[in-house]
Amino acid sequence: MGKETYKPLQTNKKAYFNYEIVEDFECGIALEGTEVKSVRMNRISFGDAYVKITGKGLVVVGLHISPYTHAGITNHDPDRERMLLAHKQEIKRIRRKVEEKGMTLIPTKVYIKGNLIKVQISLCRGKREHDKRDAIRERDMNRELRREMKNFNRE
Repeated sequence: MGKETYKPLQTNKKAYFNYEIVEDFECGIALEGTEVKSVRMNRISFGDAYVKITGKGLVVVGLHISPYTHAGITNHDPDRERMLLAHKQEIKRIRRKVEEKGMTLIPTKVYIKGNLIKVQISLCRGKREHDKRDAIRERDMNRELRREMKNFNRE
């Protein structure tokens, strides 16, 4: 057997800023034919996407997959709810954690693993406003430090 490839397509950067990531899960996603082609062309937008737990399983809401340009009238609905594919025990475990601690599920990455399209969902806790400000301040300080080191090495 050959080595399994991993190709990241899209990352939800807004989720990493607005939420504290507690735990990650890998799920498959049920897509139509034209959706697969759009995803492979990297035409995905997370926006305000979230995952809800229904009686049937996990459903991702708000994940926008742009229509495939060469499909014509057989194109898909770009904003439809899509089923996530996970084992029943994993869904039960996720449900317990969400109900118990009052956390939310958010899709954080879409990637290709082998020939399959996978979605990484994360169990998240919302950040407070001062936590966001601290993150911005720390990022600015690191940027300034890197700039100073770069200028120092040039001299």
